[in-house]
Parts: sequence; C-alpha cells; structure tokens
Amino acid sequence: MSDPQTWPKLPPVQTGIKGRCPRCGEGKLFKGFLTLQPKCDKCGLDFSFADPADGPAFFVICFGCVPAVGFAIWLEVAFQAPYWVHLITTLPLILLTCIPILRPLKGWLVASQYFYKAEEGRLETGEAPN
Repeated sequence: MSDPQTWPKLPPVQTGIKGRCPRCGEGKLFKGFLTLQPKCDKCGLDFSFADPADGPAFFVICFGCVPAVGFAIWLEVAFQAPYWVHLITTLPLILLTCIPILRPLKGWLVASQYFYKAEEGRLETGEAPN
C-alpha cells in the first residue's frame, strides 16, 4: 500500500456515481445493490468512515417520488383513472424514478464524505480532550 499523500484527489461525482473507491477510483464500492464493501479491494481503504444514512433516500424522495406522485395526482384529477391505469402507469413511473438512482446517489455521498473528510460533529468547549 502506498502512502496516503500519493493518492490523487478524485472528484466525488467521478468515483461515487460509478460506484468506485473514492481514494483510488478503481476498487468497487459496493458488494450488493446498496451494501458497501468493508474495504477497497484495490487500495485497501476502510469504508467504515462512510455513513450516508438516509441521504440517498431523501434525495430520491425529493427528486424522484414527488414528481411521480404529482403525475399520479394529475392523472387522477384530470381523468379519474381507475386503479388499473395507475397500476400500469404510476407504479412503473415511481419505480423507474426511484430505484435506479439510489446506488449512484449513495456512492456520491460516500465519496463526498471521503473527499471532504466529513466527520461527526463535536462540540468545542475550549477544554483539552481527556
């Protein structure tokens, strides 16, 4: 393994959306659809720092689900569509606008945490740590 200073600073969008390691850009970030690898298989970066929490779901809800549900409401109000019409139009629309973007968003958030060295917030009290 190389010294951490020798790794290039890769943009989070470049590595995260592709599901690649934020440090080397080559190793896989995911071992399942949304499950992170424990560490990079190329450079050995430990991914335990990564905690995107509900960030990907929040963005998907805001930018995927809201327009799709807006379409469903419009369809219902404008045409009083029966349930079967919603089943063949609205349900696939919701699934297509939500599921495919979850993984790239999670990868981008994890890569951003690494790139910007994001950590849990701590209260500065002015006292020396124990």
